[in-house]
Amino acid sequence: MCILRFRRVGATLAVLHWVALASSSILMAQVAGEPAPAPRSLTYRTVDGLSLEADVYRPAGGGTTPALLYLHGGALIMGMRHSIRRWQLSRYLERGYTVVVIDYRLAPETKLPGILDDVRQAYAWMRSESGTLGIDPRRIGVVGHSAGGYLALMCGEMLAPPPAAIVAFYGYGDILGRWCTEPDSGFLAQPRVTKAEADSVIGTMPISEASGSARGRLYTYMRQQGSWPRTVTGMDPVTQATTLRRYSPALQVTHHYPATMLLHGSSDTDVPYQQSVEMRDALARAHAHCELVTLTGKDHGFDFDVQDPEVQAAFDRVLAFLDGHLRPHAR
Repeated sequence: MCILRFRRVGATLAVLHWVALASSSILMAQVAGEPAPAPRSLTYRTVDGLSLEADVYRPAGGGTTPALLYLHGGALIMGMRHSIRRWQLSRYLERGYTVVVIDYRLAPETKLPGILDDVRQAYAWMRSESGTLGIDPRRIGVVGHSAGGYLALMCGEMLAPPPAAIVAFYGYGDILGRWCTEPDSGFLAQPRVTKAEADSVIGTMPISEASGSARGRLYTYMRQQGSWPRTVTGMDPVTQATTLRRYSPALQVTHHYPATMLLHGSSDTDVPYQQSVEMRDALARAHAHCELVTLTGKDHGFDFDVQDPEVQAAFDRVLAFLDGHLRPHAR
């Protein structure tokens, strides 16, 4: 069953584009909300000579708790685990969730299959270390923003056993669509980025953290050229479309897909709102449970505005949704 939930909003808030947010996400995350407790930082995987870290935040009170695997955004080419919204982290902890925030290898230095393998390994690590982490391996949800939302949606297909619930903030389920395989008019309106400038940003060694204007310019170039899917996957969307379908969760869902909540602004200028609509429709056709929370007039990254009552109301729904699937007896 799929439930479409509309949230009416007033005047539209001008939200900085994700390219700009990438260089300031840590600062904004720290400002927007009360300080969270210091995490326990652990290495969940070492690959290609790179240690991948997980920050484990525990709620007060101890004991075994349900857990959230949090996946940061950044177009798969930038971002880091420290960019989790502090106000959201605080509310998860207050609700009694252990939150595990991970770094993963970034494109284009690492292609999408490697990134997905990092997420798969992080989930397996959480389950195998559940006793040490103090979590119930049967009650793990996955939450992600933007590219992290995409990765969260991929978790519904690639993880075994599947997570108990998925929440995707302004994510996407189809990386073969025209929205990302063709030049984007909004990005074309920005100053042009040359191929030489874009190529100069790409390194030869794997990385798990990246920010700053140079990385943002790389993203702008990819959207101006319609080359983002090819760059992050290493595959051609035309000649290798059959293979790439496996990396488009909206094209792969079955009735076994976990309960899912999608949140998206109807005026998103980076990831089209239609991406969440199509994911909702795919889940409905598969008779999988989903809820789509539409924030009318909101842009990408709408939840950076912690003062917006509509954002707070939407996040209340996120907590209620997670409680229903991870803490059903606590409601």
